[in-house]
Amino acid sequence: MLQPYDKNKAQLRDFNECVELMRGGSKTFFAASRLLPKRVRQASVALYAFCRVADDLVDNTHTPAQSLEQLRRRLDLIYAQEPLDFIEDHALSHVVHEYKLPRELLDALLDGFAWDTKSRFYEDVEAVHAYGARVAGSVGAMMSWIMGARQSSTLARACELGVAMQLTNIARDVGEDARNGRLYLPLNWMRAQGTDPQEWLKNPVLTPGIQAVVGQLLDEADRLYKRSIVGVADLPADCRAAIYAARLIYAEIGQHLRAQKLDSINQRSVVPFSKKLWLLMQAKIQAPFVRTPQTPPKPLGAIEFLEKACEAQCALYGLKHEGFPNRGFPQRVEWVLELIERRLEEDKEFVRNLKRPSNQHMQNMSSLGETLNSGH
Repeated sequence: MLQPYDKNKAQLRDFNECVELMRGGSKTFFAASRLLPKRVRQASVALYAFCRVADDLVDNTHTPAQSLEQLRRRLDLIYAQEPLDFIEDHALSHVVHEYKLPRELLDALLDGFAWDTKSRFYEDVEAVHAYGARVAGSVGAMMSWIMGARQSSTLARACELGVAMQLTNIARDVGEDARNGRLYLPLNWMRAQGTDPQEWLKNPVLTPGIQAVVGQLLDEADRLYKRSIVGVADLPADCRAAIYAARLIYAEIGQHLRAQKLDSINQRSVVPFSKKLWLLMQAKIQAPFVRTPQTPPKPLGAIEFLEKACEAQCALYGLKHEGFPNRGFPQRVEWVLELIERRLEEDKEFVRNLKRPSNQHMQNMSSLGETLNSGH
């Protein structure tokens, strides 16, 4: 059996290698991960390392279908506790078995990569949501799961944050994607702006119509960023700042893109390091004051399958999924009153259970007396 992730030198070596991998890869994640507690940081970096390697493996090959098949086989071995001799596989194997990570979340990620290999197009924003749910919402769900926040509403906000980040990525990389023959913008939005998607893809240049669609996509990302904020309050207190920082940094990419007149054809928006530091400090200050809503918003339809997979896993292993809510004062009072009421009801049920054996005992004694009197 594999040992717990942070109690073995080989495992720590794998983790350190994953850190170096992420340092040169996802700079936004690496910056935000510095705010995570050590107990979560190792698992998070291991997870992101595997996701990054998987993405690169599919993108940088002439046989993407074979690469995907190889990745699925690697996942089979990881879940069988027999990982191949890759640093990221060993690291992820410990995460999978320590946290009982639902396999469906990683399968969803690979499904999203498969959609990429087929140069799939997306008719409307709901279809883009479905893509984002797989390549990014799944990662949000896995992060929430690792942190121990497995309540459905919390997972929904985590998935929506992932989708929002993916929408930002799409808006930022329109030109680069188009030059690679890929288009993730909603086709009906493009047509509404007088742009024929197929014709534009042959010659991807900046036009007012494309600028308008990029702006719409950023608006949709901002809507989901706002919805996702409340999910931060359901995370463990020592994890909130890191996730809030990731949300702020990604949203800032959109602001930079707007400042560049929505030109993601000829340039790529990047948040300066000094601004990232400021946002990290801002997240550290603001995160403790985020509160859960009394009525959580209805989740995106595109992420429901991720929620259901997590619910099934909780039921299978008997895992707790209450979350760690950062409630406002009225909610705390309501919660305490509900807790007292529940405890009183439990006490009444306990007393009722005590009386039942006594009554049964008297009935048994009466039956025994009748039997003795009858001479049996």
